[in-house]
Formats: sequence, C-alpha cells, structure tokens
Amino acid sequence: MRIMKNIAVLTSGGDAPGMNAAIRAVVRAAIYYNLGIYGVEGGYQGLIENKIRKLHVRSVSRILGSGGTMLKSSRSPEFKTVEGRKKAADFLKAKNIDGVVVIGGDGSLTGAHILQEETGIQVIGLPGTIDNDLSGTENTIGFDSATNVVTQSIDKIRDTASSHNRLFFVEVMGRDTGFIALRSAVATGAICVMLPERSTSVEELIAILRKGFQNNKTSSIVIVAEGNPNGGAFELAKKVNDNYKDYETKVTVLGHLQRGGDPTCYDRVLASQLGVAAVEGLLSDKSDCMVGLINGSIVFTPIMEAIQDERKIDDNLVKISQILSI
Repeated sequence: MRIMKNIAVLTSGGDAPGMNAAIRAVVRAAIYYNLGIYGVEGGYQGLIENKIRKLHVRSVSRILGSGGTMLKSSRSPEFKTVEGRKKAADFLKAKNIDGVVVIGGDGSLTGAHILQEETGIQVIGLPGTIDNDLSGTENTIGFDSATNVVTQSIDKIRDTASSHNRLFFVEVMGRDTGFIALRSAVATGAICVMLPERSTSVEELIAILRKGFQNNKTSSIVIVAEGNPNGGAFELAKKVNDNYKDYETKVTVLGHLQRGGDPTCYDRVLASQLGVAAVEGLLSDKSDCMVGLINGSIVFTPIMEAIQDERKIDDNLVKISQILSI
C-alpha cells in the first residue's frame, strides 16, 4: 500500500448543484487526515495547463450552499488524447500528488478511469450530474436539486395554464435518460411524460389528452425529456396541434435553469457524505472506482461498471404517474 501524502480535486463536465459541497467535503476531509490538498481549476483542461493550487481549510468557506463550482468546469478535447493525459499526469507528479478526486458525470469518470489506467495515479469519482444516470448510487449529486427546480417551475406554469385553459409542453433535460422528467411528472401531476426510454406515440398522447378533456381537465401539462424519440417540446407540440384542437398550446423549455441555484438539503448532505468517503477511500488504497450511497450505506463501484450498467427507469413510478394523471 502506497503512502498517500497529497491529493487533488477537480470538477468536470456539466455543473450540478452540490458540487461545491462535495469540494468542501474533500478539502476538509483531506486536511482532517493530514493530507495536502490541491484544487484544479477548469477540470481536465486545468490539469493540462497546470492550473493546480494548494487549498486550505478556509479556501472552501461559505460554499456549502452555493450552486455551480468554485473550481470551474470545462470539457477538454485535449485530455482525450494520450499526449494530453501524459501532460496532465506529469504536472500531478511534479507536485507529488498521489490521488485525484473527480466530480462529474459519465464522461468525466471515463476520463478518470483512463488516467488511472495509463498513469497509475489513484482516482476516485464522485457522481456529480443532474441526470441521475450512473449505477452504484441511488441518487447523483445535483439530481434532487434539479428536480426541485423543475417542480417549482412547473407549479408556476400550471397557474398560467389553469388561468387560460392551456396545454403546456415543458421540456426538461435528459438526452438519454428520463429520470428528471419522470420524477417531476409525478411531483407536478403532469397528464403525460414523454421519455427517451419509452416510445409513446403522438397518437397515444392525443388519446390521453382527449380523455383528460372529456374528464373535465381544463388545462394540462405534458413533460418532455429532450431526448424523447418524437422530438423536443416544440416539435411535439406542433405534431399535436396539427391533429388536436381542444386546447390552446404553449411551450416552455427550462434548459440550463435546471442546473443553477442552491443545492437542496439532500444534495448538500449527499455531497458531504460522498466527499468524505472519497478521501477515506484513497487512504484505504481504493482506486478506479466511484463512491455512491445505496440504502444508507457508502459503496464503491468500479468506474466502468457505474458507467456501463444501464440504469432502468422505475416502472412503478411510471405506473403511478399514469394512475394519478386521470
């Protein structure tokens, strides 16, 4: 077992509420365990450009409840090359950094896996993504915050929909997965949710809307994950408008609004738990794994398993959404 003296932390890919809480936990846990701790500014590109600075306990004051990431984030095409990763590893070794905590989604964790594989530098990933699409944890950092933003936004949209007897199509993030869309659909009482994982045709959607109208629904909300096979909210609204005229139709795309804002209590606590566990994992000689929380317990899952194991939509939640939307 190697002796761990210094570690680094970085955030990569799309930002997620709770990343700052995770950074804070990693920094303070490292200091608690008498480790040197470095922050990498700008994700993997910051590694390549040697934007690595020593952090201390006060470096992470007053960030627990703030959105975004104090270390900034980026997407780095150069890090996808062998030469780029070697340059990053050389800078880490020059500062005697023995391990790296990477906070991000599947692309970021893939980068961590390759860095460890090619250089032997210990890496542990934290699941920082609003999409909730990684195996090895019940919830990713940022998912709860994002769904709360969506829920609050749709509650406001419903006020307008009810006032004007309108049908609103609300598009939420989720190119490949519908976790945000499904959870917020149940939370807001949407009449239908259009998911990437389930093929609901336009004809089926119109039948659902018509049934709701016949049941005296004077307004309705349809939540559309951006990766829905029938298209985004604008395209879907047009297809419905061409064949169904009972409602006046409007479209709202929430976009990056879902990423911003302060993290919820749940995400602050989750990020804190996982951040401390990541440092303790490095000290226990763990590497090439992602730390998560399942049934209240910390678990370490090989990074590629966490990425490649397809996470399934909760069929029971789909059924509940359908039952309660009548």
